[in-house]
Amino acid sequence: MFFSLLLFGVIIEVWGQKEGVEEPLIQTFRHSRIISSHSVETLPARKMDFRIVHRFGDLAGSNGGWPTFYGLENASDISIGFEYGLTDALMVGINRTKGAGPLKQNINGLFKARIMTQERNGNLPISLSVLGTISFSTMQKSELEGVLNFFEKGSHRLTSHVGLHVARKFSDRFSGQFNAQWTYRNVVLTGDENDLASIGGGFRAQLTQAIAVLGDFTFPVLSELRSSADSGYFPSIGIGFEFDTSGGHVFQINLTNSQGISETDYIPYTRSSWGDGAFRLGFTISRLFNM
Repeated sequence: MFFSLLLFGVIIEVWGQKEGVEEPLIQTFRHSRIISSHSVETLPARKMDFRIVHRFGDLAGSNGGWPTFYGLENASDISIGFEYGLTDALMVGINRTKGAGPLKQNINGLFKARIMTQERNGNLPISLSVLGTISFSTMQKSELEGVLNFFEKGSHRLTSHVGLHVARKFSDRFSGQFNAQWTYRNVVLTGDENDLASIGGGFRAQLTQAIAVLGDFTFPVLSELRSSADSGYFPSIGIGFEFDTSGGHVFQINLTNSQGISETDYIPYTRSSWGDGAFRLGFTISRLFNM
């Protein structure tokens, strides 16, 4: 499925180059991510993005406060990786995350294809991209049956994700986005489900030439099985500031209740609530290189 979607993205990109797009509206979002979720943006051709993402522990609540220096002494998840623009509308990437869910030490591969770009003349009112992600857990196999990392089969280490992102730049200072997503886990605990659909969205508001405020959310579309009382799952909600520095650097600082960074982690396993003080400080450092 993953490679079929990648092929689809390549076909769409080639078609788009043949057709030509007049007066495209650039930078609906400044970067390839909002906070947790991907934005509609892809990297420019022959640009490599070196990314470091960090999520601390709970800032408040029973696991936060002064004993953990408001979560700064803990790390719920860390990601280090590289992404590359094959063309202006097709990017690939690989990263390694610590992992915050039951499957840890994950190698994550991704591709994203830009299918449609909003035009200034209004003929195309939106931008559209498709994302594909696959995660492989490298954690040690457990000898205890009944846990996710028992890994009865090698394929049980895999989790995949597909997302469709629709965005519009409403003005020079404000952009909005809607996401429709599907996540599939090859192995789940008894009482859970392999398939998980979700919807979400995000926004970016430019405050000054170099500073913007960002927000995003992801709501799993829970089935009757998973949405029973006291299921313990919560939507992912984040808010943050983005600082565009000179020389190809982007720095972001945020607050979110999600512990995980990858879609295959934070969408299925967010069990932290803003209402309980179980939100955390995070940051992203991004540096673009010409290749």
